Amino acid sequence: MAQHPIDRRAFLAAGSLLPAAILCSTGGAVAGAPAVATPAITDTSVHLFNWPFRRLKYGTTAALIAKLKRHRVTEAWAGTFEAVLRKNLDAANAQLAEECRKNGEGMLRPFGSVCPVWPDWEEDLRRCHEVHRMPGIRLYPNYHNYTLDRPEFAALLRAATARGLLVQIAIELEDIRVHHPVITVPIVDAAPLATALKQAPGARVQLLNGLTVLQRGGPSGLVPETNVAFDIANLEGTGTIGRLIDGNHWTIKPQVPAARLLFGSHAPFFPFEAALLRLFESPLTREQLQALMHENAKNLLTTRTEKRS
Repeated sequence: MAQHPIDRRAFLAAGSLLPAAILCSTGGAVAGAPAVATPAITDTSVHLFNWPFRRLKYGTTAALIAKLKRHRVTEAWAGTFEAVLRKNLDAANAQLAEECRKNGEGMLRPFGSVCPVWPDWEEDLRRCHEVHRMPGIRLYPNYHNYTLDRPEFAALLRAATARGLLVQIAIELEDIRVHHPVITVPIVDAAPLATALKQAPGARVQLLNGLTVLQRGGPSGLVPETNVAFDIANLEGTGTIGRLIDGNHWTIKPQVPAARLLFGSHAPFFPFEAALLRLFESPLTREQLQALMHENAKNLLTTRTEKRS
């Protein structure tokens, strides 16, 4: 039987996930709410340490962990802001791995960074995989000054895929309108990604803050021609996730299947609650909510993308 979207009010009346969603938002019990299983959330996009251009409210690991736990996050994939401007990525990756191990309280998965146009990137990748036991890597092409049509990027995709690593690509970290004037960086151009992925069969790729690349004039072939996944951190508008899945979004024309969308907050840079409310105010089925909250992340992390015919 086909599943039809039901709105927030209907969900609440039916006593399904929304009482738990209210718990997520308030961090406590709600008088009169029916007893329901606590929903688990996997946040696929958080960062540790210091953003170089302003102080963040939950910038310490302890504060971030407390915030995530308060909203029922049971697992978070963590990159490091130190990798954005630091030239020694190996040291940044080692610091990230150690912080997750010592202070992550069992819920942080470290995603180190590799720059394919810098010397000895293969060794950085090897250490992420073999020494730090990371499940994936997080790339910052705009801050590291390379484009996705570079042959070095395709080589990195192949090498990461051979090691079974998930590759996250940060399309943007900060709105370009508020960049520090001496370090303005463009949004990553994702148009060459479909071609690069043809050279790396089986690659698993997620774009962070990446749905903006599908807006007017974006690479329309990225959704139908690849299995690239996206997070929801920088979506805007009421009901925006439902519209994206149904194919009637205001500015994003490709229809993005629910299976390709993962929860990501971009915390602590963005307020965590923004992503949470964006998820629960969208007209989604119970199955779609559960998929976005944790099932899609689990599948992406553990299953190799099937090669397209």
